Amino acid sequence: MPAHGKHRRPKRRPLSRSIALASTGGAALALPLVATAGAHAAPNAAPAVAPIQKTAFTSPAKIAESVPAAGNSAAKIYTVVGGDSLSVIAHEQGVRGGWKALYQANRKAVGDNPSLIHPGLELSLSGKPAAAKKQKSSARTTSTDRADRSQERSAAPGAAATKTPAKAAPAAAKSYTNDLDGWIRESLDVLQKYGIPGSYEGIHRNIMRESSGNPQAINLWDSNAVKGTPSKGLLQVIEPTFLAYHVPGTSMDLFDPVANITAACNYAADRYGSIDNVNGPY
Repeated sequence: MPAHGKHRRPKRRPLSRSIALASTGGAALALPLVATAGAHAAPNAAPAVAPIQKTAFTSPAKIAESVPAAGNSAAKIYTVVGGDSLSVIAHEQGVRGGWKALYQANRKAVGDNPSLIHPGLELSLSGKPAAAKKQKSSARTTSTDRADRSQERSAAPGAAATKTPAKAAPAAAKSYTNDLDGWIRESLDVLQKYGIPGSYEGIHRNIMRESSGNPQAINLWDSNAVKGTPSKGLLQVIEPTFLAYHVPGTSMDLFDPVANITAACNYAADRYGSIDNVNGPY
C-alpha cells in the first residue's frame, strides 16, 4: 500500500507590533500597527517611531496686523465752503439728527438764522459745539447783528487796525432786509451770478399771485396736493421741482424765501425763458 504523503502545516510567521504616530492637529496619537514581519526581519528589532511634526503657529506680527488700529476719538470739524448749507453738510457727513442736530450743536457759531452760513465757518460734526469762530462776512444782516459788531469794535478799538486786508470784509458785500423786498433783491443777486434771467417786477408779480408774500404758504387742494406733493413757499414750488432746480449757495429748505425764489426762477427760465414770461399758473 503506497505510503501516504505527510501534509505540513505552514509555519506561522511571527508578528511584530510597531507604533505609528498619527498627528491630529499637533497632538500625536499612538496607534498599534500590526504588520507581517519579513523572512529576514530581526525579531527583536526596535520599532521605528515617526518624528513628531510641530504645528506652525501664526507669528505675533501677523496677529498684530489683524487687529484694527484704534479709532480717532478727536471731535470732527468741518469747514464751510461755497455752496454749502446745513442740510447738505448733514447729509454728506452723515450727521445723526440731520441739519437740526447740526444747527443745535453749532448755534452759537452760526447765529439765529440756520439758512445763513458762509465759507470759512468751522462746524462741529460730533454733537459737541466747535470753538466759536466769527464769520468773515454776512450776506443778510439784521439790526441786532450790526449792533453787536458795533459793541465789539467799541470794546476793542485797536482790533480793526490789527486786521490784515485779506481778512477784511469784502467791499462788495451787501446786506438785505428780512422781508419780501430783501428776499427778492438777494435772489436777484444769486440769479445774476448764475446767469439766470428774471426781474424784480416779474418775481414780485408772481409771488403776489401765488402766495400773497407768505413764505409758509401751502396749497392743499390742487392736483399736486392730491398726488401728495403740495406746492409750497413764496412761488408755490413742489419739492421734486425744487430739488431739480435748486441753485447752489442757497438753502435746501423749500420754505427758505431766497432758495424758493431762485429755484422757481431757474425752473421758469428753463421752461418759459424767464419768470418775467409767467403770468399764470406754471
